[in-house]
Amino acid sequence: MQNLPLPVAVLFSGQGTNLKTLAQAAANQQLNIAIRCAICNKPTAQGIQHALTHGLQTHIIDHRQYPDKPAFEQDLANALDAAQVELIILAGFMRILSAGFVQRFSGKMINLHPSLLPRHRGLDTHQRALAAGDREHGSSIHLVVPELDNGPVIAQYRMPIAPHDTPISLAQRLAPHEHRLLQAVIALFTQCAIQVKSRQVMFNGQALRQPLLLDQNISWPINN
Repeated sequence: MQNLPLPVAVLFSGQGTNLKTLAQAAANQQLNIAIRCAICNKPTAQGIQHALTHGLQTHIIDHRQYPDKPAFEQDLANALDAAQVELIILAGFMRILSAGFVQRFSGKMINLHPSLLPRHRGLDTHQRALAAGDREHGSSIHLVVPELDNGPVIAQYRMPIAPHDTPISLAQRLAPHEHRLLQAVIALFTQCAIQVKSRQVMFNGQALRQPLLLDQNISWPINN
């Protein structure tokens, strides 16, 4: 296990609840990370206040202020390069990144996606899970590759869908476990238990053949 905190960046577009829990875990020394920067593409996002409250280096890079995606992504890359991070965490970052950008940071970006990948890539995952008649729902953390939500899945949290569930109730029930899942996976990165080699996720030195399951293969407390 490394002694120095793992330098990370957190990218978000909305409420920033995952950013908040990560900042709290770092402050409480539950996670051996240093959040070098928090980056948001929406100036009105509620999560910006979480970043400022925790004293994080905060960048608001509004994609609407750029003439095209390459210009936006260049400033995004510049902020990440300047922060010298080793892990980039996409936590509710609602922009599709170009293949060139993803390749530039290959093996260093993970994304929290609200479905049991490979099911329901893209948006509106809670509604789509209900419409499909799924019996189970959850969240996945995967390595970011150029293909949307198609990178190797590192870990998942799975939960049953109740007969009375709605997209809102699913999201609400899932949220605290998404926080736990993300922190559990990041902890494995800080311990070097998870490493990435040529788009292959390694767990304890062996190729990861199937996602780790929260509360089965890995754990994290529900109260932080």
